[in-house]
Amino acid sequence: MFWPYALLVVILTLGAVTLVMGSEISGSFERTAKYALEHPDQAQVTYSTGGVAIEVRGNHPELMPDMGRTVGSTAAVVVALVVLLGAAVSRRLHDTGRTGLWGLPPVLFLGVGVSLFPRLMATFQTGDMPDMRLFFLLFANNLIYLGTLGLLIAFLAQSGKADANRYGPPTGAGAA
Repeated sequence: MFWPYALLVVILTLGAVTLVMGSEISGSFERTAKYALEHPDQAQVTYSTGGVAIEVRGNHPELMPDMGRTVGSTAAVVVALVVLLGAAVSRRLHDTGRTGLWGLPPVLFLGVGVSLFPRLMATFQTGDMPDMRLFFLLFANNLIYLGTLGLLIAFLAQSGKADANRYGPPTGAGAA
């Protein structure tokens, strides 16, 4: 029952992240459209069959999405994902004869990425040159995160032990 549960949690998480991002992007577009109406000398609106394009002259960071709020909300959704999957991952790892601590490395690298990403994005909003050291640190962190996540998924995909092990009896009748 681990995989259907994990799939449901991931789908719900993707839906929540889509709502968070969609509402912020929608709000940014509404602010930009309002600005274009109020300042026709500063903006050009182009209508086409594919939609509307608004070009605003000058630097107007107030029209951009609030990345701090977006990243914070996304982080809250990710924390909920980790909490909802944590116990199930630990139990599944126990079924394969492994300690639940194998579930921690991806969480740690995800935490580092989520905590440093807003700092990198803040440099884009101010128009400054982004901190390339921070960019490459996050890039390396993400590669390590993906590697540890791949290893964890490989462990989770293995068949559980049919008999009791040092963590107790199997919870899923030995099935993957």
